[in-house]
Amino acid sequence: MAQPVPQVIPRDPELFYWILFPITIVMILTGILRHYATVLMQSAPKPQELRALREQRSLLQGINLRNNASVLTAPSFAARKAYMVEAYKTGQFLKDPETKGQPPANPMTDPAGMEAMMGMMKGNMAMIIPQTLIMGWINAFFAGFVIMKLPFPLTIRFKSMLQSGVATQDLDVRWVSSLSWYFLNLFGLQSVFTFILGDDNSANQMSQQMAQMNPGAGGANPFGPGSDPDKLFQGEAENLEVTEHICVLDGVEDRLLHRYEDKI
Repeated sequence: MAQPVPQVIPRDPELFYWILFPITIVMILTGILRHYATVLMQSAPKPQELRALREQRSLLQGINLRNNASVLTAPSFAARKAYMVEAYKTGQFLKDPETKGQPPANPMTDPAGMEAMMGMMKGNMAMIIPQTLIMGWINAFFAGFVIMKLPFPLTIRFKSMLQSGVATQDLDVRWVSSLSWYFLNLFGLQSVFTFILGDDNSANQMSQQMAQMNPGAGGANPFGPGSDPDKLFQGEAENLEVTEHICVLDGVEDRLLHRYEDKI
């Protein structure tokens, strides 16, 4: 059986220097500039009021009590549980006890909510403007170029991803166009940015978009704009009430003696 003839396209070797390297370098420099621009646009965090800080820490105290109840004895857990449940139900930890039972404030009129929305808008602008300029630059100067061929085989499903801007149906899927190289850099430079700027950087566009789509991930503050602290406290009070306490120290003497009874 005859082997298929490999597809060969005569290409100018200067494409590596005039297309592939410039796109990669521009993407890296744009990410670094985006990081420092985001850092400069971030406003200094305002110090929280004591009552607001107590409101947040009180909810975390109840969560930690549930998660670490096994290291407490039964009387100690019962005393802490009774105190926390009573305080949650009466609104003792609320920043504004007079707002208990009222609907949450409109985030559009809340100064904290407006500040958060303004910060998100600044982050979006720092992502959209550079990418729009780079896309226009690539479409104006590098559209339609095939710059490299991957050394490993791929399935036909990768053709649309690797050959954007090249409308050729019979072209081997391993060939990569200049526009697709831009998208590959857009998704694959996170390790480079981490090496240059550290783990906590604002250079990667995809990570910022994921963080904005899922703001509750990563231990974010549950008392965000539009949230109802009283409902959070009532829910935590119910969680504490149904928590079944099992102490890890119950019967520890018998377990210890049983473990070493053969050696005594």
